[in-house]
Amino acid sequence: MSNKKKILIVQNIHSSGIKLLQNHPNFEFEILHSEEMIETIEPNLFKKKIENCDGITIKTENLPGEIINSAKKLKIISRHGVGYDNIDLECTKKNNITLAITATANAASVAEHVMFMVLSIAKKKNMYDDSVRTGKFSIRNKLPKTIEIWKKNFLIAGFGRIGQSLIKRCLGFEMNVFVYDPYVERKKIENFGGKKVDDFKAAVKEMDIISIHMPLNEKTKNLINLELLKTMKKNCILINAARGGIINESDLFEALSNNYIFGVGLDVFNIEPPEKNNPLLNSDKVFLSPHSATFTEECTERMSVETVQNIIDFFDKKLEKFKTVELK
Repeated sequence: MSNKKKILIVQNIHSSGIKLLQNHPNFEFEILHSEEMIETIEPNLFKKKIENCDGITIKTENLPGEIINSAKKLKIISRHGVGYDNIDLECTKKNNITLAITATANAASVAEHVMFMVLSIAKKKNMYDDSVRTGKFSIRNKLPKTIEIWKKNFLIAGFGRIGQSLIKRCLGFEMNVFVYDPYVERKKIENFGGKKVDDFKAAVKEMDIISIHMPLNEKTKNLINLELLKTMKKNCILINAARGGIINESDLFEALSNNYIFGVGLDVFNIEPPEKNNPLLNSDKVFLSPHSATFTEECTERMSVETVQNIIDFFDKKLEKFKTVELK
């Protein structure tokens, strides 16, 4: 009888992570592959495959309590990413299962994606590109004016590794960077070149660009609503590359329709993929991407390696605490 730890790879990952398991003498694995992000693995198959596993990796597939309870030996869930709203945390805690995240892999990729969105909105990338492609070059002086981001006030809401990576890029554009994060000391923010703000609702009134980097929970759900949007500057750019639900989408559409803010970049949505009748899909003030801020070749590989390494480190009793989620 094999003494190897059994690992279930739920949704395929980059080959570099797979090779770590292939080359490790203490593990055996199976890939339970969901081809598309929106496809759901058949529950009975999921239960059967997870039943005798010691650890699993998981991306976007939902992991409800009924699946977790069917895993008799499961000790660690290693999330391919940093969000974990697809996992039943109460059941995970009840079964004394460790939840790990890829805490170090995706910061640069997401920070770059935020800057890509900010610049695309500020410079009206789609409109300018289309004017040349469709032979309307001569109307360049009649197009709506773009805006600069130089010297603008940029608020980073949430100062984990992504926020810390983003601030460096903002300072490179000579922006004034403010940070809202009640869990981070003022001195640390100042050491990064930012200024700490304590009142989020008051701070947004003075900002030209706001980028959300918070988890979705009871405190942050619908944090950005119509009342708050009305207080923002008319030229404000709002970015959400964190989690859908932090911005109230119906309120956001109303704010855009009434020109309360300049534009929005959304990489995440309340429902993914967004429903076809979502009015935000038809607004030329919204720049969209399909929850893909981490989907660079380099980041995909780093996340795969860290996801698997977290499992290896867990069983070797070397898993660092900052890579695990404190289950309350």
